[in-house]
Amino acid sequence: MGGVRNRLVTVAMATILVAGAAAALSGCRKQGDEIPIGEFASMTGGTATFGQSSHNGVQLAIDEMNEGGGVLGKKIHIYVEDDQSKPEEAKTAVLKLIKQNQVVAVLGEVASSRSLAAAPECQRSGVPMISPASTNPKVTEVGDFIFRVCFIDPFQGSTMAKFAFQSLRVKRAAVLKDIKNDYSVGLAQYFVQTFTKLGGVIVGEESYSEGDIEFKAQLTSLRAKNPEVLFIPGYYTEVGLIARQARELGINVPLLGGDGWDSPKTVEIGGKAVDASYFSTHFSPDDPDPRVQAFIHKYKSRYGEVPDAMGVLGYDAASILVDAIKRAGTTDRRAIRDALVSTKNFPGVSGSITFDAGRNAQKSIVILKIENGQVKFHSRIQP
Repeated sequence: MGGVRNRLVTVAMATILVAGAAAALSGCRKQGDEIPIGEFASMTGGTATFGQSSHNGVQLAIDEMNEGGGVLGKKIHIYVEDDQSKPEEAKTAVLKLIKQNQVVAVLGEVASSRSLAAAPECQRSGVPMISPASTNPKVTEVGDFIFRVCFIDPFQGSTMAKFAFQSLRVKRAAVLKDIKNDYSVGLAQYFVQTFTKLGGVIVGEESYSEGDIEFKAQLTSLRAKNPEVLFIPGYYTEVGLIARQARELGINVPLLGGDGWDSPKTVEIGGKAVDASYFSTHFSPDDPDPRVQAFIHKYKSRYGEVPDAMGVLGYDAASILVDAIKRAGTTDRRAIRDALVSTKNFPGVSGSITFDAGRNAQKSIVILKIENGQVKFHSRIQP
């Protein structure tokens, strides 16, 4: 019995080893036939619409590339990690993509705070990372492997300050920012700097934290300062509630914001309270450019809705990455990074994209106006 048992154990172990080797070989063959790219996004959590929209754009771009024959004779495999709208989860997600999935590059995130948590890991590992929409200047300052296909907050904040002072012709502004959000704090800083430089007065500044639902104390304080405009550089999760409470308190001045407003949820939550408000963003579905309209048609056919800016930027980020891999002629991470650096006048849906010395996209900004529950194109401003 002992000899038979030993032989059976030996055979079983050999079978397991052979099966394991075959599986490993199969995995190697599969990986060798594919180009692994990572994506981390807020698929769930407080700003889930951001992640879901950007992912839709990324997936659409990757699918188009694969249907067209792939890149360098290989199909692209996109590994997606949900960071649950949390910076600490963004870091964990990127580490998994780099170490476990062995990705050659990473796409994400929309939120600056989550990009800032993940970017150091990409930089340390020499993995190119392209953010679709993180506008805080610090993101690409992390290192020379970090890129973005959006404009940055100094341009966005100063543009909205100029819009308030020159187009709306107001001289007194108030600011309500998310004190725990790098994006919101940065945008407020550049708005204040430019508005005061132009000759305007910031009559009051108040703050809140992401997840808050009560803002009347801050709004009451600002109302007493008699502002002519209120700048709210936050995310849609709070903006709609702030607008409703502001109107309830009799604050009827125009509300201004940045691209963190760019979600259907802003109007859905804010209702009539966000009418006559303006925000800056990257794209307008009203743009007659044939490239824009063709993308909208493709996106609607697949997802049943008009894309927001995050969907467009996800598509552009993935498209620019694939273009860089093609031009590099290899999946070597450093070579891909070098190809990205040389990107000039890439024909993105969100506009022509050229990376400057800081690996930031040089491109125009769009200002949209909310009227009767509809978001409409107002103007486009060049950098």
